[in-house]
Amino acid sequence: MPINKSTEFGTVAISLDAIASLAGGTVTESYGIVGMSSQKLVKDGWAELLKKDNYSKGVIVRQEGNSIVLDIYVIALQGIKLSEVMIGAQQRVKYTLEKTLEIKVDAVNIYVQGVQAVK
Repeated sequence: MPINKSTEFGTVAISLDAIASLAGGTVTESYGIVGMSSQKLVKDGWAELLKKDNYSKGVIVRQEGNSIVLDIYVIALQGIKLSEVMIGAQQRVKYTLEKTLEIKVDAVNIYVQGVQAVK
């Protein structure tokens, strides 16, 4: 179900997939995040790294009233302080979505599916 915004020129419908892609692109630009991961672990606890085309598979967008809640699945860089990096990523995603789409974001939940060493 898309989010509808009314303007003086008419109505704009923003799909949940578009929101998920924007959130996925924003979170992968954050320091300490290697990339997006699927919501499900592949096998034996391994997480699959998603390509840019599939960012929406690593983000769940739920609409709650006039606001949204995001669940984002990522793979983090080994050797970083996870708590600080994830808080920064949460703030960045919330700010970007609220400024770009002018919708209220209630929560950005980030789930670290795996850790990857620097290559």
